[in-house]
Amino acid sequence: MTAKKSNPPLMASTVAAGFPSPAEQYMESPLDLNELLVHRPAATFFVRAAGDSMTGAGIRPGDILVVDRSLEARDGSIVIACVDNEFTVKYLRSDGSVWYLQAANRKYKPIIFSDGMELKIFGVVTAVIHQFVTQSNVKGR
Repeated sequence: MTAKKSNPPLMASTVAAGFPSPAEQYMESPLDLNELLVHRPAATFFVRAAGDSMTGAGIRPGDILVVDRSLEARDGSIVIACVDNEFTVKYLRSDGSVWYLQAANRKYKPIIFSDGMELKIFGVVTAVIHQFVTQSNVKGR
């Protein structure tokens, strides 16, 4: 028999990046990350990021991206795109006449679309889950 896992509680107040107050220990209802991050379950998927092209946007290698396929990608959206059969995560940009993909790391040049290139947008990134401590770090204690 397996025990049902319960969701951890969410603190009722925000936390300051300064000295903590002992009075802020009151809890709200349990936090459900699906409820918080997934607004359209049938259109949402998760994907793990690789590479460092989006570190300037807070997306690091190994992070989990929450992607909503039902949202319309617009200029400035962070998208999951397929360019010539290769997946990438980048900002979708337009200069008014041309669409292109832009990294959030100056080491990478924009991907500017020309005749013969194929672009498919798979969804808009709505959240990123970044862990400071991973399961592999915890196991090594």
